[in-house]
Amino acid sequence: MTESEDLMPARHQRIIELVSESGFVSIEELAVKFEVTPQTIRRDINKLSAQGLLKRFHGGASVSSSVRNIAYQTRKSLYFEEKVRIAEFTADFIPDDASVFINIGTTTEEVARALAKKRKGLKVITNNLNVASILGINENFEVIIAGGMVRSKDFGITGEATVEFIKQFKVDIGIIGVSGIDSDGSLLDFDYHEVRVAKTIIANSRRIFLITDSSKFGRNAMVRLGELSDIDAIFTDSKPPKEYSQAIADAGVSLYLAEDREKREFTDSPQE
Repeated sequence: MTESEDLMPARHQRIIELVSESGFVSIEELAVKFEVTPQTIRRDINKLSAQGLLKRFHGGASVSSSVRNIAYQTRKSLYFEEKVRIAEFTADFIPDDASVFINIGTTTEEVARALAKKRKGLKVITNNLNVASILGINENFEVIIAGGMVRSKDFGITGEATVEFIKQFKVDIGIIGVSGIDSDGSLLDFDYHEVRVAKTIIANSRRIFLITDSSKFGRNAMVRLGELSDIDAIFTDSKPPKEYSQAIADAGVSLYLAEDREKREFTDSPQE
């Protein structure tokens, strides 16, 4: 049955309300709620996203806000497969016996899991208790936890004490995440305190690896962390939009795509 156009605005408004209440709602949940097909919900989300009312994600929609991030548990599941692929690729570029900063973020936590499997002899300084838990059980690693205020929502550690602690070190590689990347090359995040820590990591690392899934290109957040020129390499799942690729190239930043690694592995695999 063809749906009356008169019902569309009311459903759109209700979708916005549901997403605002929970931070993220899946396509499947919305389809069941409104008794329509997933394809219909996808069209709704596309329209609302084009109007800047929602942010479209793989499998659902979230609030379109530059001041409020998606809840941690939701972020963990968003683009999960892409994050794992990025993490596995990143670990290939970190040698054994290196010193490493790892900051707050769901993607950096996946990097920690990949390092735990692939590397030995690392000295890791982190302000992320999840990272410390992942790496701390590896007898080949030395893990140092920064002091400061623990955030209950994601077990990240921030604050002035964290900044001062990190200033004591100069490490080989700093691994950071961001909430958004603007087309002008700005690196963006939501939490001023978290950004201060990330800036300190950048200032005290010989090389900076930015770890991000491709949904972060064009995503808004209100706090400037830095510029593309502040980092050495970006690890992501697939090629960014053209304007971002150009900005990355202009900044002299190396771009590594997990999809390219996988294509090479397929090409190099023995053929029957």
